[in-house]
Amino acid sequence: MRCVYAGDIRSGQDALALDYYGAADAIITNPPYTRELMHRLIEHFQRIAPTWLLLEADWASTRQAAPFMASCSDIVAIGRVKWIEGSKHTGKDNHAWYRFDIRHKNGPFFHARDQSAVISSRRTGVCEQCRKAYEPQRSSSRFCSQTCRQRAHRNRLSVTSSVTLAPSESSELFRYVRHDDVARFEADGWERLPALDQTHHGYWSALMRRREQD
Repeated sequence: MRCVYAGDIRSGQDALALDYYGAADAIITNPPYTRELMHRLIEHFQRIAPTWLLLEADWASTRQAAPFMASCSDIVAIGRVKWIEGSKHTGKDNHAWYRFDIRHKNGPFFHARDQSAVISSRRTGVCEQCRKAYEPQRSSSRFCSQTCRQRAHRNRLSVTSSVTLAPSESSELFRYVRHDDVARFEADGWERLPALDQTHHGYWSALMRRREQD
């Protein structure tokens, strides 16, 4: 194993401002535990490379973890951590290494402490509609219930990805755009609007607007 990049916010490197870490095969770090920042880092890192993060073991059991568990492939329990070298004491909370990969969709395997073999565990998934964790019965499962499946179908019928002309013969065009394509549309003159922020649709796409030139 060879380190190709190391940085810290205290020395001026903002991880969220970087989209490339050289020829890194994986990102390994102990992130800040402030939840809002930690969650942003999980989303950011896993899009760059498979990511190992040292987190509290109990975090996986919280509701706030549910949106991230589908892309978590492994949880490796390590118990309590001795944060101060040479100290006789450990911290009070159990910890684990979590591996996140944006390409992974079927939830984590659990690795018990001091065992090299993978412990058989149930797969967990995250419902694409309600964003709650559940136990899928098959690998292609996307929803936790028939109710969520039907709601997702109705939402797809009510949301169009085509360009829509605003009322009153306005010269403004609106479009739903996947988050990965936002930068490309902005370069083409489109403006991102906050209307979908903090909504279910906003998890999948952004609403963008472009004013047509007369």
